[in-house]
Amino acid sequence: MLTVSEVTKAYGGKVLFDNVTTSFDPGHRYGLTGANGAGKSTFMKILAGELEPDTGQISRPPKSRLSVLHQDHYRYENDRIRDVVIMGNARLWAALDEKEKLLEAGTFDDETGMRLGELEVVIAEENGYEAEVEAERLLQGLGIGDEFFEQPLSALSGGMRLRVLLAQALFGSPDILLLDEPTNHLDIDSVRWLEHFLERFRGVLIVISHDRHFLNTVCTHTADVDYENIITYPGGYDDMLQQKVRWRISQQKANASKQKKISELREFIQRFGANAKKASQAQSRRRAIAKIELTDLKRSNIQRPFIRFDPRTQSGKLVLTVDKLNKSFDEPVLKDLTFTIQRGERVAVVGPNGIGKSTLLKCIAGIYEPDKGKLNPGHEVSVGYMPENHEDLISKSDTKTAFEWLYQWDPKASVEEIRGLLGRMLFPAADADKPVAALSGGETVRLLLARLTLTGDNLLLLDEPTNHLDLESIRALTEALQRFEGTLILVSHDQALIDEVATHVLELKGANGYDMFPGNYEEFLEKTGRSELR
Repeated sequence: MLTVSEVTKAYGGKVLFDNVTTSFDPGHRYGLTGANGAGKSTFMKILAGELEPDTGQISRPPKSRLSVLHQDHYRYENDRIRDVVIMGNARLWAALDEKEKLLEAGTFDDETGMRLGELEVVIAEENGYEAEVEAERLLQGLGIGDEFFEQPLSALSGGMRLRVLLAQALFGSPDILLLDEPTNHLDIDSVRWLEHFLERFRGVLIVISHDRHFLNTVCTHTADVDYENIITYPGGYDDMLQQKVRWRISQQKANASKQKKISELREFIQRFGANAKKASQAQSRRRAIAKIELTDLKRSNIQRPFIRFDPRTQSGKLVLTVDKLNKSFDEPVLKDLTFTIQRGERVAVVGPNGIGKSTLLKCIAGIYEPDKGKLNPGHEVSVGYMPENHEDLISKSDTKTAFEWLYQWDPKASVEEIRGLLGRMLFPAADADKPVAALSGGETVRLLLARLTLTGDNLLLLDEPTNHLDLESIRALTEALQRFEGTLILVSHDQALIDEVATHVLELKGANGYDMFPGNYEEFLEKTGRSELR
């Protein structure tokens, strides 16, 4: 059991959580949720021992092994990839490393022999003779090919290195596992593998994620950071939301009933308080008021943007024709891609990382020229594109404010219209004048979405639009895309978003071509025989 006792933490005068006492039990998997800035990552660092609380303490059973998903891949860039994973069990790795050095030294006296015997005991206790097999199985599940196992971590791209660090955190069956955004940089197949792996985990799991499907699938409980407290609910994220709303409504009704009772008692006191014959009754009512306790309903820190995409013009029925599209970068990425998209269709593009999903969107957006083939937009089609790499549109060297950056996309809009749009996207007046270079990841995404609501395009190309958004913002985006009366081409690893939005699924298969499936993502999984893996 991981126990939290009277923990308080504040930053710059803002209280994140106040006097929190809770516990996390083995065999339970907890989703740690809350709005951006609520303190989820701070709380995770306190649990990991990387940050001290202002007051209170964290305790866990002696000899329990804690594993944390680290993000600093530069620390291991010269180490072999398989070894990086095994380093997840520090006790085992220390024993293996010392054993190897003793054997290399070639000194086989009695003392060395005894030490080697002690190390063998540690290796056996930590299941070290299966370590390489387990490490390779984790790497394969997360999409790291066999050819990389012996190579240094520096041989991989940044996103793939983080997959290795995730394998490191999962290695060796830790007693307590802390994962902060483990699905970042994973494609959908890898996310589904991780879901299946974690469903079998028997220790204490605490995970932060902005992937609603992932939380609903994996978590047995949800620990919600809100109202300067952490309240644990049974079930996944959707279950927590329902219980949270029901509790809030019930407490509001209870408070209203109590307030009515207090008003009635005060009215009696005002009418008869000076009446000597009813003085005792008035005093009794004063005592009754003192006993009535109202629930302190602190203001929630959850905010939800208002997102709406309204096309300024309607496109023709045929929105896009792709005919034998080819694109290469040293090696072929897209080959002979041929399909059409009709008005109102919402197409999710899926496939492993590196298969060409972003390349396809860039070709359609006119950023890349196809090597061969044709891309023909239909009548009155206007394209709104949101790239995965936000610096393609918002440079960190840009000196514009958020207001100035958004205003440039429609100089005919009034100041009130731009500021109103920013307000609906959770930019208060002061933040509207913040330099775009200083925006957080979530603020940057909301600004990019605001641009698309302003330009009113009828064909939206969205590449990983949920990156950096909190769960409430993702829900708002999902509902906006469901209501969108134009056409959508979407790349996302968020399964809930694809499940609820897509009407077609385009699967890219690299050298094996592609397939266009009519139907939603659930139907796509069934047709391809992968639904049983969910």
